[in-house]
Amino acid sequence: MATLQERFEAATEEVKTLTKRPTDVELLELYALFKQATVGDNNTSKPGMFDLKAKKKWEFWTNLKGTSKEDCQEKYIAKVEEFISKYRD
Repeated sequence: MATLQERFEAATEEVKTLTKRPTDVELLELYALFKQATVGDNNTSKPGMFDLKAKKKWEFWTNLKGTSKEDCQEKYIAKVEEFISKYRD
């Protein structure tokens, strides 16, 4: 059986095969899980108020502060599996 890391890496590739686009909120959730799983807690400064996209990404990632790498990898894999059933023909 594949390790958690191998399953996570496979999910990062699998998500690229979606034929329909998930919602913006779903993409933000996936982004945050990926960043927390690969980088850890967000220690970057908050983007300016006029950069709305970067600000939302920063907020979603910061909300996961303290969540373990492994927990985020599991949640990322589950989210990708959900997306595959919803957004791939």
